[in-house]
Amino acid sequence: MNGRELAVEIIERVDDWQNRYARWQSDRGANTTNGDVGDEYPFIKNQHAPFSPARRALPMLNLALISSAGAYIDGTNPFDTSASAGDFTFREIPSQIDAEDLRFAARGYDPTFVMADRNALLPLARLFEFESNGIIGQLNPVFWSFSGFIPDASGLVEQMLPKILERIKRYEVQAALLIPASRLCHQSVSLIARAVELSGISTMTLAVDKEVVESVRPPRAALYAGKFGSVAGLPNWPEHQRRVLDEALRLIEPMDQAGIRQLTVTLESEVEEARGER
Repeated sequence: MNGRELAVEIIERVDDWQNRYARWQSDRGANTTNGDVGDEYPFIKNQHAPFSPARRALPMLNLALISSAGAYIDGTNPFDTSASAGDFTFREIPSQIDAEDLRFAARGYDPTFVMADRNALLPLARLFEFESNGIIGQLNPVFWSFSGFIPDASGLVEQMLPKILERIKRYEVQAALLIPASRLCHQSVSLIARAVELSGISTMTLAVDKEVVESVRPPRAALYAGKFGSVAGLPNWPEHQRRVLDEALRLIEPMDQAGIRQLTVTLESEVEEARGER
C-alpha cells in the first residue's frame, strides 16, 4: 500500500481534511514555530478504527516502543523543530542506549520532565523491568522516535508511515506501545497506531488528552489524568510509571474491540503522594 492509499485508509474523508488544513494554514500564515497549533486547528475526525486482536499473551509478545518526544542520539542530526508542516522523518534507536546519549528535540511540550527523567516519556528502564519480570515477552531491540508536532497529518501518513511500517515488520513486532508528548502528538501517534493495527499488529496508545483521541480514534487507548511531557508517568517516580504502563499494557489482550479505557492509577497515586509515600 503506497502513501496515498494509506492516507485514504487512515484518515477518513482525507480530501475534506486537507481542505480544512489548507484553510487553517492560510488563516494562520503557517506560523507554528511557537509550538502551538491554537484552538482552530482542524484535528482529524474519524468515526471508526481498525482493530487487530492480540495473537499472543502479553508475556509472549515482542513489544515495540514508538515515541513522539523527538529523541535522537547525541552527535546525530536533530529533528527539524522549525518546519511549519512538521518533520516527517524518524529515528531507529537501540533500546539499550544509555540515557546520557539521548537528546530531545522538544516541540509542543515542555521538556523539563523528560530532561529530569527520560522514563517520563521514554520508559525504557520500566519496560526492561517488565521484560525481566515476565510481564512482556521482550522489548524490541530498537525503538522508533519521531517529533510528533506534525500539523500536516496527511504528510505524516503519506511520507513517514510506509517507511516506519516496513521497519516494524522487519523486526517482527507483535505489539506496539505508542506514547505522545504533546497535544498534537496525540493525533500523530493515533494515526500511526491506526496504520500499525491495519497491518495486523496490536497497539496501545497512552493518552492524557481525551478530546484528541476521541476525535482521531486510535484502536486502543489508555487514558488517565496525566500531564503533557510526562505521559508515561511522573519523572523520578518509578512506581507511578510502572502502574501507568502495567495497567495500559495489560489491556492489550482482553480488549476485543476498538475503544478508550480509563486507567485507575491516578487516584491511587494521588493518595500516596498526599501521604508522603512518593
